[in-house]
Amino acid sequence: MPLTPKTTRELLARLGHEPKRYLGQNFLVDGNIVRKSLELAGVKAGDTVVEIGPGLGILTAALLDAGAEVWAVEKDRHLHAYLAETLAKEQPRLHLLEGDAVEHQLAGLPPERAVDCKIVANLPYAIATPWLDGVLSGPLPERLVLMLQQEAAQRYTASPGSKAFGAISIFLQSAYAVTPGHKVDASCFFPQPDIESCLLHLSRQPAPFVFPPATKARIRACFQQRRKQIGGLLRGKLPDGGAAWLARLPAAGLDARARPEQIPVALWREFAV
Repeated sequence: MPLTPKTTRELLARLGHEPKRYLGQNFLVDGNIVRKSLELAGVKAGDTVVEIGPGLGILTAALLDAGAEVWAVEKDRHLHAYLAETLAKEQPRLHLLEGDAVEHQLAGLPPERAVDCKIVANLPYAIATPWLDGVLSGPLPERLVLMLQQEAAQRYTASPGSKAFGAISIFLQSAYAVTPGHKVDASCFFPQPDIESCLLHLSRQPAPFVFPPATKARIRACFQQRRKQIGGLLRGKLPDGGAAWLARLPAAGLDARARPEQIPVALWREFAV
């Protein structure tokens, strides 16, 4: 059975564990959200699923009960030890790694298996963007269902022309189709976070695009000065001052005076060519 706020408090007390804010330890205590996560991911027996920050193992147990092989990475040494002595001992399909998810985006899963895996995770908010940026470097998992801070979800799904649109929006939307997020109330967690949360569903595009590292760096640099015109931002940064790429802007109703946030994702993909 899913944990409740009361049983979660009791378990944490037995473990002598105080939730760590800096690790984003807001434990999921709502069984409906757990079921929704598995439903969105289409988890079935035999699936390979990566989980980030399993914590007390509520989502992990549900994934294992569904018949999935789970690769999970937990940074908190205390919680890793608890899971190692409980779920990992009972379930040979659980591969548990102690470490930082930003360094181990796929929790130790061999890269050659990434294209067939799914990621279902209650992401610690502080690492969401750097972790996702690493995942988007490829190879790309089939599907992701992520519990995120609402503000982060808005950045990932933002459209060109909005203030939330940025480099991570471009990288993500070039690789994945994004389904509108499912709002998750603070009461679904213990302790309750001070921020709004969202369950985001991402499905790999039929022809996903992965930006080369050098191109990603150039795009990020443009958005670090997002109030400047794109023509000025590119001057001196590319061999031809970006003239060949800038010449493509009129087809989108833009010119060299456009700001980075106004340029559509498709044109940013051509920036990598």
